[in-house]
Amino acid sequence: MQLKSLELAQRLLGFDTINPPGNEADCMHYFANWLTEQGFTVTLTAFGEGRTNLVAQLPGQRVGKPLAFTGHLDTVPLGNQPWRFDPFGGDIEGDRLYGRGASDMKAAVAAFALACVQQKAAIEAGRGVVLIITGGEETGCDGAKALIDAGTLPDIGALIVGEPTANYPVIGHKGALWLRCETRGKTAHGAMPELGINAIYLAADALGKIRHFSPGAPHPLMKHPTLNVGRIQGGLNINSVPDRTAFDVDIRSAPNLDHATIRQRLADLLGAEVTLTTLVDLPAVLSSEAHQWIQSVFQHCQALFDQPLEAKVVPYFTDASLLLPALSHPPCVILGPGEPAMAHQTDEYCLLSRLAEAEVLYTQCIEDWMR
Repeated sequence: MQLKSLELAQRLLGFDTINPPGNEADCMHYFANWLTEQGFTVTLTAFGEGRTNLVAQLPGQRVGKPLAFTGHLDTVPLGNQPWRFDPFGGDIEGDRLYGRGASDMKAAVAAFALACVQQKAAIEAGRGVVLIITGGEETGCDGAKALIDAGTLPDIGALIVGEPTANYPVIGHKGALWLRCETRGKTAHGAMPELGINAIYLAADALGKIRHFSPGAPHPLMKHPTLNVGRIQGGLNINSVPDRTAFDVDIRSAPNLDHATIRQRLADLLGAEVTLTTLVDLPAVLSSEAHQWIQSVFQHCQALFDQPLEAKVVPYFTDASLLLPALSHPPCVILGPGEPAMAHQTDEYCLLSRLAEAEVLYTQCIEDWMR
């Protein structure tokens, strides 16, 4: 199998970009140099110590907006389980390329960058391409937000997000609303609890209410919204009455739900004893399946699947939550070679066969856009 993007994918996997803290800068600078050598115009933008975004452009000669690809280079932590493979080694066993970020989503970044290089002549004769490569995605799209705040995003006509879909075209994803719920009590000696107000008890009362809270009505495609309490912190020592407790709520929403309304309903339910702070607020994404360009992407992908393709969404969020509103809502497809079930897993891998398919799919999408 001739896989031209493999070497680049392995190089990107060799950088430790675990977020937190991120430290994408070295990986971004390597990628920026690689893109510059291929003829891209590259702009690097810092958004913190060791934190970097990248925008690369290959302008075209035809009138019209360029096609854009986006991906992130930060990854989640390794987890507590031991890895059989070096998470930064880019090892290959059979059809699998191993490494933290192989599926989510450095292999995809390598594949669409390589596809652009292979189609450079067509791109320059056509409408051009833009690569939007971010850091900080895993912790709430921090890099994308910094790019938008800096006002450095070029205008685009359509967006392909290389998140892991096993090369199945996806037209949207749920939104994410992360809230911190905090209770305040009064500290006292643990032997005299009647003199204090126990913030953990207040939080327990709030958790009892929130467990049965519904964020809203189901969506025809995204189904029911979800709510999960993912973290709780309270108390300093066993022999004191805790005066503060905080728990974090992860709500996944759909386009039919307004985040401000959800937040207010939850605040009303929990009452004045609970203070809510918004940590992440990312809207849902949904493009029209009937859009001509999206239909063309589906046609290219159909060759890889036996059954007719259906309109699908994914539950995780992507940088498209922030990029699409900032770019006047161009059509968007989430399409990447990574295995969705391998994202954030121990011994994460991307199938080499999927990577080869992605090279072809991205090339076909570029060819279509440049005509």
